[in-house]
Amino acid sequence: MTLKKLTLPELLKVSCAKFAQRLSLNFVASGKRTYQDLYNEVMAVARHLLRIGVRKGDKVAILSANMPNWGIAQFAIAQTGAVTVPILPGFSATELQNILEHAEVKVIFVSRLLAKQLETVKTPLLKHKILINNFTTIPEGCYEPEELDKLTPDIDLTDTLPIHTEVEEEDIASIIYTSGTTGFSKGVVLTHKNLVWDARQCHTIQPVDETYKFLSILPMAHTYENTLGLLLPLMYGAGVYYLDRVPTPKLLVPAMQKIRPTVIVSVPLIIEKIYKKQIAPKFQEKKVVRTLYKLAPMRKLFNRLAGRQLMRTFGGELKFFGVGGSKLDATVEQFLKEARFPYAIGYGLTETSPMAAGSAPSQTFLQGVGPVMQGVEIKINKPDHKGEGEIWIKGPNVMRGYYKRPELTREVFTPDGWFKTGDLGAMDKRGRLSIRGRIKTMILGASGENIYPEEIESIINNFRFVNESLVVEKKGKLVAMVHFNMEELEKQYQKLKSQADNYKAKIADYIEEQKRELRDYVNARVNNFSKLQLVLVQSEPFEKTPTHKIKRFLYSK
Repeated sequence: MTLKKLTLPELLKVSCAKFAQRLSLNFVASGKRTYQDLYNEVMAVARHLLRIGVRKGDKVAILSANMPNWGIAQFAIAQTGAVTVPILPGFSATELQNILEHAEVKVIFVSRLLAKQLETVKTPLLKHKILINNFTTIPEGCYEPEELDKLTPDIDLTDTLPIHTEVEEEDIASIIYTSGTTGFSKGVVLTHKNLVWDARQCHTIQPVDETYKFLSILPMAHTYENTLGLLLPLMYGAGVYYLDRVPTPKLLVPAMQKIRPTVIVSVPLIIEKIYKKQIAPKFQEKKVVRTLYKLAPMRKLFNRLAGRQLMRTFGGELKFFGVGGSKLDATVEQFLKEARFPYAIGYGLTETSPMAAGSAPSQTFLQGVGPVMQGVEIKINKPDHKGEGEIWIKGPNVMRGYYKRPELTREVFTPDGWFKTGDLGAMDKRGRLSIRGRIKTMILGASGENIYPEEIESIINNFRFVNESLVVEKKGKLVAMVHFNMEELEKQYQKLKSQADNYKAKIADYIEEQKRELRDYVNARVNNFSKLQLVLVQSEPFEKTPTHKIKRFLYSK
């Protein structure tokens, strides 16, 4: 797409003129919003923001579940020249308070079920609250869903005359507070050019046109979903569909059958759960299947047959299932590859808007990312004898810096402009990037070896009964904290008791037996310095960020 300026208002204007009668942002269950309708609604909301005093450079937050109005609010904010502050729904009340204060937010769009979170927030700068579901002013003290339902919409959505605030490429479009695993939330400053350029360049990895249908399931406050799942499709005339509730498997399957999506962007956890709960057990049900599945030719045949069924489950028209945010489990990826499922791998950070490297479904290779995205530079700084080192990035997609944190900004940029990601990776002879892990999570072995906990966790998570795991160092020992699927484990225990009258072990003994088996299973598959010395049971699920990453800092003390 040709744009005079790489800004959100320019993107909206050009797309809505070119694709005026195509469907734009809608719910799966209902809605026929066209690009022309989208443009009119954005202008109406933007004019209201101007009426209540929003000016260029002011900060306007969005705290909302995914919905069409999320995108409308973002473009309306951009239209006024103000700055969007997206807030992930999973942030705590304390984090929410800190973000609103730190970003000096004056107005917030909030969804019906999240408004309650604002009840304890006290910041003198926050003057206006708007119910994003129907763009209604929220009076002071009104937080309960039932009270919000009684409000009379008072924002004039018929006032659709265009507004023409001058917005430049280097103006700030968003300040995005990361949900990182290290426990410290930083405000990433992204310009209009950062976001629009990155969205356009994603098209060089996976071409998109007006026939494409996107199903949005990740939080829109995250750059990954926002750039790839909103800006990219809107730039090329595609339709985007949203669920009206949290996307559970029970809701997703009928939604995919109805929409028949062409594109879904996801995190590994989603496809890993599908594989572990719905696909892998079928290969273990019968002894003859288990035996045949161990033979490579038969495994590939079974995987191909399972892949056809998986495609039907996803609606049958899927062309691109993007996986990003963290490393995809090796066993799951092997299945997807052999199943000929159209998965694709991407790499980037909030600080890079986010995409920096990635592969189309035809380019994927096991446990790797893919080529560097056109227009981006990546280098491996000070590679060791294996070619591994810190990934540095330079390009139009790289952030301006961290909001009000010049010292942190200086830490992550070299004098000549390279952004230091904190990720360890390597580049092969074909220029394809692979990721090893985070520098901060890497454990230094007793003899100076680099131990990557993510790789060990990938093996642990393939062991029966394991839901999730975390590998940490405690008092010089390599320890696996494991959250078992206790329901399945207890079923197996009861089955053993019923089959053997002389089976006298208690459930606690059986759990200990599983811990020993797990340790032996892992240690047979890792190098000598990555062997586990202890397995601990994590009774509750690990606490996670809103993007489903375990908060490592909570368990590494």
